[in-house]
Amino acid sequence: MKSTSGLLFLFLCVVAITAYSQNSLPEPYATKSVTNHPDVMGWSEGKMPVAPQGFTVKKFAEGFNSPRWIYQGPNGDLFICEASTKANSANQITVLQDSDKDGIYDVREVFLQNLNKPFGMLVLNDKFYVANTDGIMMYPYTQGQKSISETGKKILELPAAGYNNHWTRNIIASADGKKILVAVGSASNVGEFGMDKEVRRACVLEINPDGTGETVYASGLRNPVGIAIYPGTNTLYAAVNERDQLGDDLVPDYLTSVKRDGFYGWPYAYWGPHEDPRMKGQKPQLVSRTIVPDVDLGAHTASLGLDFYDQQVFPEKYRKGAFVGQHGSWNRSSLSGYKVVFVPFVDGKPGKPEDFLTGFIADEKKSRVYGRPVGVTVLVDGSLLVADDAANTIWQVKH
Repeated sequence: MKSTSGLLFLFLCVVAITAYSQNSLPEPYATKSVTNHPDVMGWSEGKMPVAPQGFTVKKFAEGFNSPRWIYQGPNGDLFICEASTKANSANQITVLQDSDKDGIYDVREVFLQNLNKPFGMLVLNDKFYVANTDGIMMYPYTQGQKSISETGKKILELPAAGYNNHWTRNIIASADGKKILVAVGSASNVGEFGMDKEVRRACVLEINPDGTGETVYASGLRNPVGIAIYPGTNTLYAAVNERDQLGDDLVPDYLTSVKRDGFYGWPYAYWGPHEDPRMKGQKPQLVSRTIVPDVDLGAHTASLGLDFYDQQVFPEKYRKGAFVGQHGSWNRSSLSGYKVVFVPFVDGKPGKPEDFLTGFIADEKKSRVYGRPVGVTVLVDGSLLVADDAANTIWQVKH
């Protein structure tokens, strides 16, 4: 048995480490808030993103209208969601099919049209689900079909639109396939329009496959775009896009496991019980129970895409690790993000993120970029697809 003095020393070490961790963030407004939108140049001939040694990158498909998210169906078909806040938003889903199963997707058809800012997609129980900005649609589905002409059924109403493009609604199935998880971003940066506008927002909802039985799985997640289940478990993870206008290095976007009924701070606190000065004194009981996220992904990186590497082709270190697509900053004096990072997992626990797919920034001083990565999807063939919505291109990384 350890001595009392030994236990006291261990306790003091833990307190010191915790205090250091909580105080390592800069103070709010340590730097002024800036607007620094990138100038997207597109990829010139011969230019492409850069992967680590041993990997190859190629242009998988192009000619889309803002391809933001990629979903691979059970039979290998690829569904590309094309949508944006622009007036010419395609509001459609395109399907790519490998007709003779030779690894080449030689069929390309418009699968669904006239949607309302679609994003998340899911095949479950012979149904095709689409997460529009204002609700979840469900359609009859047969594997291999090239289009859907049915009107479909809206099984869940959702609050629409939102601050700074928080219009995306993502959906995944629970590990047992009995539930659907729905990610809904906030309507504001930090509750400035009133918290009555944030009902059922900044959270992950859980519903039955028919849309009934809604509960709030977790809350205080400002914009949890990427959601995924850790391979072989029931554990939900989310890539969360945090708040703006507190300075260059606040608040870090993050990757975290998401606990049922957990509260992650927004809008009252961030990174544990750091109270947001704009919400000072409003909800001390929520500030005190704010959960500290698992992985710091950098402030203003717009960490949106998320998928776990559940295949065997990439080297051992990548297996069961997480790829995160960082769309890139607008509220930082120097650009941050604009890359895909990899978060290794050891014994089910995440480590420090490292760069994986880079080269999207053309000129940092002039804020020029070639493209902007968003959705990341691990295919059953072991490769990684990356949606570059600014360049209307999908990149493929192989080993």
